[in-house]
Amino acid sequence: MRVAVFGGSFNPPHVGHAMVAAWVRWVDLADAAWLVPAYQHAFDKALVPFDRRLAACEALCARLGPDFLACDIESRLPTPSYTINTLRALRERHPGLSFRLLLGADNLAAVHKWRAWPTIEAEFSPIIVGRGNAGPDGAPRFPDISSTDIRRRVTEGLPVDHLVPRDVLDAWQR
Repeated sequence: MRVAVFGGSFNPPHVGHAMVAAWVRWVDLADAAWLVPAYQHAFDKALVPFDRRLAACEALCARLGPDFLACDIESRLPTPSYTINTLRALRERHPGLSFRLLLGADNLAAVHKWRAWPTIEAEFSPIIVGRGNAGPDGAPRFPDISSTDIRRRVTEGLPVDHLVPRDVLDAWQR
């Protein structure tokens, strides 16, 4: 079985994440997509507690169907957990599965800071997707929806129901 590993802060997860995860299944790039929220961000980004982000990812995956899983592996790895460590831990724990990294093109500008990016490319064949007008040539592009904007909208009391399903938002805010 081929698994697309979609790592991120998921602070909160939103319809853009759902579209990307569903797309890898629809175009048969993977048999399953696993959302893997960062336990602690490697670059010290402020996050709501892990259990809330994991619960929000679980709610989103429940909406998507049985081929989607919220994976808590980063809560069981040394912190900060680097992507290469997470991918290798998944491969070690699930030897019958093959893993590919699913990555938003907005992260490409920082991969030179990532631990072992060339190894990730060689061992986990990244699937790169764009957002809005950003993304490499040939990469599919998805709507420009960001968790940062959603957090701002929540703080300002603006509606987000078109961006985050109510049960997902409730899990993230609890």
